[in-house]
Amino acid sequence: MRSKIKLKKGDEVIVLVGKDKGKTGKITLIQPFVNKAIVSGINKVKKHQKPDNNQAGGIIEKEMPIQISNLSFYDPVSKKGVKLGYEIKNKNEKIRIIRNTGKEVK
Repeated sequence: MRSKIKLKKGDEVIVLVGKDKGKTGKITLIQPFVNKAIVSGINKVKKHQKPDNNQAGGIIEKEMPIQISNLSFYDPVSKKGVKLGYEIKNKNEKIRIIRNTGKEVK
């Protein structure tokens, strides 16, 4: 069973655990079936790339997926990770809010 992912592509997130703990970045890709996300500048690894018809070989740096549970939405006002919730407005309009302040998230 998949869990509900409240984070979306383009959200600013902060890493809660791991080698990049405390770093922030934007989500570039979400993989909902494996509960992972790729965040720009986070969880970078060096990969040995074989030469191909379209690209040269060598050692490249790429971002690897990180578990969604290790990420939290970053609130620039309080400068820390916050929990997100949902609120229904105007009967069928569902918006994301920050739980402890009640402010709307884009």
